[in-house]
Amino acid sequence: MIRSQKEKMLAGEPYSAADPEIQADLLATGAWLKRYNDTLGQTAEQWHALLSERLAEVGPGAVIRPPFYCDYGFNIRLGAHVFLNFNCVILDVVEVTIGQGTAIGPAVQIYTADHPHDPEQRQSGLQFGRPVRIGSRVWIGGGAIILPGVTIGDDAVVGAGSVVTRDVPAGAKVVGSPARVAMTTLLRT
Repeated sequence: MIRSQKEKMLAGEPYSAADPEIQADLLATGAWLKRYNDTLGQTAEQWHALLSERLAEVGPGAVIRPPFYCDYGFNIRLGAHVFLNFNCVILDVVEVTIGQGTAIGPAVQIYTADHPHDPEQRQSGLQFGRPVRIGSRVWIGGGAIILPGVTIGDDAVVGAGSVVTRDVPAGAKVVGSPARVAMTTLLRT
């Protein structure tokens, strides 16, 4: 049986984003995002109802403040009481899971989309995704970037502006570009 490009995308295998089914999903998400992003000034309950139309899972009390941007939406899972501030971007070609009670600052970017690192392979136009998993009760500061394939453990803290290139252990505090575990004494004020 031949697998569709969308099936390959969802499995994290190389796929062509030019595929008509994938393009149709992008257009549908674009229309939904326009509706969602036009709701600035509405209630969290109204946002929750709209998020539930497109996202794979939206836990009770989960909030994303518009404007918000994503590729598909249907690969995003939000636990209870997750909060994403203004201008967050999630490139969700594969699953992005955000655990309960996690708070994400403004302009955070979460990427699952990746491309071949070999220039000749990149010319083929194929791309692939690697899932991102963010645990419960995590705090991600504004402007942080989470790269494909990263797992952030429960209770971790990611400093504002950090670029997270590798997994973050539970309870760790990471800062910088690339993000590295910070000594706790440096974070005290």
